[in-house]
Amino acid sequence: MNLSIPDLTAVRARNPEAVAEAAARRARRPLIGDSGRLMIVAADHPARGALGIGDRRLAMAHRADLLERLCIALSRPGVDGVLATADILEDLLLLGVLENKVVMGSMNRGGLAGASFEMDDRFTGHRAEDIARMGFDAGKLLARIDYDDPGSLATLESAARAVDAMAERRLPVFVEPFISRRVDGRVRNDLSAEAVTRSIAIASGLGGTSAYTWLKLPVTDDVDAMPEVLGASTLPVVLLGGEVGDQEAAYERWGKALRLPTVMGMVVGRSLLYPAEGSVETAVDTAVGLL
Repeated sequence: MNLSIPDLTAVRARNPEAVAEAAARRARRPLIGDSGRLMIVAADHPARGALGIGDRRLAMAHRADLLERLCIALSRPGVDGVLATADILEDLLLLGVLENKVVMGSMNRGGLAGASFEMDDRFTGHRAEDIARMGFDAGKLLARIDYDDPGSLATLESAARAVDAMAERRLPVFVEPFISRRVDGRVRNDLSAEAVTRSIAIASGLGGTSAYTWLKLPVTDDVDAMPEVLGASTLPVVLLGGEVGDQEAAYERWGKALRLPTVMGMVVGRSLLYPAEGSVETAVDTAVGLL
């Protein structure tokens, strides 16, 4: 990194306009490059209070370390861009590492991990107008649906309006849907083939047009069911990483799912930025190799 944390803080304190200036001069690229694939590194977890990696409860709270890992990942061949909240993206802008990269703004981070209101995924991050103003390339929203929680209806409605707002600006929006429920007070996402199929059907119908909608989906518990599951929609799909216990098994599952015709790439975060074994470079290069 060319700037240290104190340097970034000094710029923010003395010259906050530097953020908009860096965004305005950033070199942009098409969402999908010559490879026809998309590899995005995700780092929007901290804004939802999800800071833990394995038994390290505050691993992602160390901003200098996170930024260094992101800079390494973004420097690797085949990495197309990054997904994050405004604070992290603006740090990366000031560091100058987002040139010719896909920049995706994370839109709803209100459902804090472990909170009593976790299922209330309000839009506390980027709005469509913010993404357009900053010259970013896409947005991402989370749409967790609990059939036992009436609040999920509000989440769906706000998600639909966000889809509309992004489409109005001709900006792609990546919708990450889950069928979720509380187990012993904790939110759990159902990764069965039936639940993921149902989430795809619901997410695909959000908003007044799906022309700019992508789906960000998990690999189901039964990876062999993925062809039938993804048959629920014609929308382009990227795979998410999620919690990874066995890294080698995860690579194998991702590799199988990446062969399916509607899967265009991956958006993976913690398992690449904080690999259980090996370096960030090795983890990222291995994931890129799957594409």
